[in-house]
Amino acid sequence: MKLMTRFLFVVVLGLGMLANPARLLAQATNVTGEWAFTVQTDQGAGTPTLTFKQDGEKLTGKYAGQLGNADLTGTVKGNAIHFTFTLDVQGQQAPVTYDGTVEKNTMKGKMDIGGMVNGTFTATKK
Repeated sequence: MKLMTRFLFVVVLGLGMLANPARLLAQATNVTGEWAFTVQTDQGAGTPTLTFKQDGEKLTGKYAGQLGNADLTGTVKGNAIHFTFTLDVQGQQAPVTYDGTVEKNTMKGKMDIGGMVNGTFTATKK
């Protein structure tokens, strides 16, 4: 009887995980740490360093690059990452948005600075 109970528990647990694959993926994706970015825009290229702290789907961190330093906030849902921060560009506040996908220790996607500059990025976890 104990063996049957254990078997049923394992089957129910396994089915529960299969019913929510996004939950498993979200648990597997963790971007906490320092990342080396390569950004290409129509205005030039840059290599900022971003440091992330992930708590569930919530993302916080810091941007450090040619355009200055800033705190960032965002989300990680499954393997999709989204984060924003604001930079002072020639006396004007410019919102910066990154949207991409994470695969193990790499990520790639698109970025936008205030709707005026668009680009792409790749990143590798240090």
